[in-house]
Amino acid sequence: MESNKDEALKCLAIAQKHRSAGNYASAKRFCQKSLTLFSTSEAVKLLEIIEVEYRESEASGSAAAGSSGAEGRTSAAEAHPSAAGARQRHTGESSKAEGKAKANGDASGPQKKRDYTPENAAVVRRVLNCKATEYYEILELKRDCDEGDVKKAYRRLALALHPDKNGAPGADEAFKLVSKAFQVLSDANKRAAYDQHGSDPESRFSGMSSSGRASPTFSRGSFGGGGFDGELSPEDLFNMFFGGGGMPMNGGSFGGGPFGGPMFTASFGPGGFRTTRMRTNARQERPAAEPRSIWVQLLPLFLLFAFSLLNALPNLFASTPTPDPRFSFQPSSRYNVERTTGDMHVKYHVNAAEFSGHPIAAELARNENKPGPQLRKFESNVERAYTQDLYAQCQRGIDRKQRRKDQEVGLFGIGTDWDKVRQIDEEPIESCDKLRSMGLLK
Repeated sequence: MESNKDEALKCLAIAQKHRSAGNYASAKRFCQKSLTLFSTSEAVKLLEIIEVEYRESEASGSAAAGSSGAEGRTSAAEAHPSAAGARQRHTGESSKAEGKAKANGDASGPQKKRDYTPENAAVVRRVLNCKATEYYEILELKRDCDEGDVKKAYRRLALALHPDKNGAPGADEAFKLVSKAFQVLSDANKRAAYDQHGSDPESRFSGMSSSGRASPTFSRGSFGGGGFDGELSPEDLFNMFFGGGGMPMNGGSFGGGPFGGPMFTASFGPGGFRTTRMRTNARQERPAAEPRSIWVQLLPLFLLFAFSLLNALPNLFASTPTPDPRFSFQPSSRYNVERTTGDMHVKYHVNAAEFSGHPIAAELARNENKPGPQLRKFESNVERAYTQDLYAQCQRGIDRKQRRKDQEVGLFGIGTDWDKVRQIDEEPIESCDKLRSMGLLK
């Protein structure tokens, strides 16, 4: 949500202008929009001031219609005509709205403001301070959590952020972010894609397509001298291999030589597949020419099929590699055996039954518990996953500190407690300290 901060500040400035002009309804609307885009302490304070002044202006609306009100408006008009005119229009509109509400028997007046507690506002601020694609951060989960943890976290946050329960500014937007995070992390395929690419798996710019492969296409000039673009249609193949030198389209025809050789036409349409052949006496002079030319033109297809078969043969006879055993960096009833990598001494946990039946365990038994190539390769993957997770946690911690500093400094740094800013700067980040101790971060 950091990218919306500039727009939120613009809305806050517009709200201040409307408040100065006496247009409290517009000022309140722009202030609430600023809080929705990016929550700041200045916007919260300004919203409270606007609501108090709005209620006071409504209470004094009837008294302002008297002579004393007229004198006050005259003096205000002399000081600032545009502001006085705006106030007068706003007072008139408020009086009309109040009279209409009384005529309809509605004594409630303006729409009632939704209540919320400081705890509600804190939950909203925490969610909105996360980026839109930080799904684990939004739900306060770790990357090795299971499906049950995702459901529990979603139920808890959905109850805390539902618009009927939480009236804090920005609660609707925070509820949408929580729903989106649950939608991705509760789906196994979407979660796997998110863990791999780190972006929204439903976005068309998020990486590979669902199949992960590009469909083969034939470009211009792939077969002989004939030219065509895009993929080959059945009509193109038929005309190319059976029609002779040219490549006509629907309803195309091939003429013969100067003596009226064989003519061929082909049509692909709603009526089905139709062919027409006309032969003349010129064909009797060369009876074997047509069958030989057909086999010659079909030769590229046979070669293509043969190459495809040769490429597929190694995969048909190759043995399927055994996947690495699953592991976790936190102990649990499932991951009940603790191990340590050889290079970085990273602790990880595996399932006893799964690990004992894996070829790595057989390799350890053959080497008398000395690490072999399979174990070293597996533990290098464990260390890579551990350091990547530490880097991600470190970056998130740095971002959180920067957001807190920006919030503390405020818009122009007026009245900032610089000692508190210095304390935020000096707060340690555990993941960053671990990377420094491992020599992976300066």
